[in-house]
Amino acid sequence: MTMASTEQTGQAQADTERPETPFLCRQPVRLTIYVLFALFFLSMLAFRFLPRLLDPTFEKHIARGEVMVGMTRQQVLEAWGSPYTINVTYTKDGVRREEWIFEDWIDASQIKHRYLYFEEDALVGGWYYGARERPRLKDTPPATTAKPKGL
Repeated sequence: MTMASTEQTGQAQADTERPETPFLCRQPVRLTIYVLFALFFLSMLAFRFLPRLLDPTFEKHIARGEVMVGMTRQQVLEAWGSPYTINVTYTKDGVRREEWIFEDWIDASQIKHRYLYFEEDALVGGWYYGARERPRLKDTPPATTAKPKGL
């Protein structure tokens, strides 16, 4: 009996000594986390390329006065007009980089600047204040096709 009791206590000690697997190390939890990361990555890629796939020639963006990465200089000129200043530099590899600066006069004492950056003939980035479309002047009525009330 002493032998059996020591075997039972040995098994009980072995069972209690084995630590439980932490929650994040369990296989179903890890797989769920990996799948969520993959879906997040794929959605990031989709949102990066989806607007270009829906409007490959940027006609809708130009009509709304918006610019988007990937546009050519001519398309940006059609959407926003000509810039106030263009700064041109070249990299060590001979790549032409341009910085276009647009000035939006709010009033006599306030100017908002918008910056666009081109490499060769493609828009690669930019920074501007507010929404993605060019702000309208206060005197310019918004373009609407609605008929006046009362007619």
